Amino acid sequence: MFQETVLAANHYTENLFSFEITRPDSFRFRSGEFTMLGLEQDGGKPLLRAYSIASPSWDEKLEFFSIKVPDGPLTSKLQAIQPGDRIVLGRKSTGTLVLDALTPAKNLYLLSTGTGLAPFASIIRDPETFERYDNVVLTHTCRTVKELNYGKDLMQATMSDEVLKEIIGDKLKHFTSVTREDYPYQGRITDLIADGTLADAVGLPDLNPETDRVMVCGSMGMINDIKGLCLSKNFEEGSISRPGQFVYEKAFVE
Repeated sequence: MFQETVLAANHYTENLFSFEITRPDSFRFRSGEFTMLGLEQDGGKPLLRAYSIASPSWDEKLEFFSIKVPDGPLTSKLQAIQPGDRIVLGRKSTGTLVLDALTPAKNLYLLSTGTGLAPFASIIRDPETFERYDNVVLTHTCRTVKELNYGKDLMQATMSDEVLKEIIGDKLKHFTSVTREDYPYQGRITDLIADGTLADAVGLPDLNPETDRVMVCGSMGMINDIKGLCLSKNFEEGSISRPGQFVYEKAFVE
């Protein structure tokens, strides 16, 4: 395992925070992958869990977006990290949410809830994404408006980057919705796809396996619902070994 240093920690709500750590020179990953991350325990093995890498593959540091679980064995401690603290990082990365798991198409939909936004934070900052697709639609659904703030900050930083904004142009579309508070778009993303709200908001036709590819990351219920929706529209599930028309991160689904 690598021993890395915390560079920054940002708390968005009582339940969500992000943090950045140093990146070893030999650590390589594809945008959208996850790795093992955790903390040393007194006299024992490090306490680890899988975390999607939110930073793009070209970044010199590593960024992560995490939920806070008060009684969680790891996150109850991880949420207290400060710059200068030490983090245990796995030596390898893996995952299904990578561009190579999808066949070529016109549009890419990145559908997320909560901290499921993390792998897509990496993908939307990867120039290769915009070489492959004419339109990239990033959706983020949370319970409350405050929980959308990480994604809004991400979009602002991405479109303020002098290099990225030239590469992205007008290809990237950001759609947010909330389930438990008043908001311009209210409801679960599955419902907003089914009733045409998403298509109207981003100015694209309904999902079609001929033109669209879909990546999904979020709660188990949301992933299963989107999977069912995709299959009902004749999308074929993909993988690294057999690219298809939609993928989800199986490591985070029981």
